[in-house]
Parts: sequence; structure tokens; C-alpha cells
Amino acid sequence: MTTATAPAPQPRLGTLSRPSECCDEVRPAALETDAARQHALRFKALADPHRLRILALLAAQDGPLCVCDIEAQFDLSQPTISHHLRVLRESGFVTATRAGLWVYYALHQDGLAVVQDALVTIGASPDR
Repeated sequence: MTTATAPAPQPRLGTLSRPSECCDEVRPAALETDAARQHALRFKALADPHRLRILALLAAQDGPLCVCDIEAQFDLSQPTISHHLRVLRESGFVTATRAGLWVYYALHQDGLAVVQDALVTIGASPDR
């Protein structure tokens, strides 16, 4: 009668030492986990064509726009426009100012610069 022996346990991924002659030195990432999460939320806010169009509309203005003026430029309901504006505001891309019943939106001065900085940090700068 033969008895089967269990296979030897395999080392867990990441615990193997690598031979120095086979691989190049790996530099650590310049982007920490918390910063990556923050940037991901901003990029997620930009990952919608309506929000990109709202940003482009606001960028083309000399001053803030009322939500009703923004709504008139889209085939979307006012609550949907307000939702997109809330996402953009919470992500730091637009500012909101209330005047009576109306809310006026404008581009946040530093909103898009933050995205540019994130791209430079992860190495997607044009001069790389």
C-alpha cells in the first residue's frame, strides 16, 4: 500500500527573493495610497461626458452661470444637472454661490490644476 504525500507548500507571492541578475531595480511609486484615492475620486468626477461639457461651458464664460442657464444648454432635467454640479463641486472643480433662490456656478481656480499635478505625479507629463 502506498501513501500519498502532500505537496510542499509554495511560498506566498511577494516572499520569494529574486535573483539579482534577472531583474532591474524597482523604484517606489511617487504616489501614496491616500493621494491615489483622492485623485481617483477627482478623475471619477471627470469620467462623465455631461460633467466634462459642464466644465467646458463654465470655462467659456466670463463669470458664474446660474443653474437655470446651465440647464438650458443640455437635454437633461434640472435635478440631473444639479447632481452633476454637486459631483463637480464636491470634487473641487466648481464653486457655488447662492443668491436668493438661485445658485451660481463657476470654475474653481485650482480645480483643474490639481488634475494636472496628479498626472505629473504619476508620470504622464508631456515632457516625459
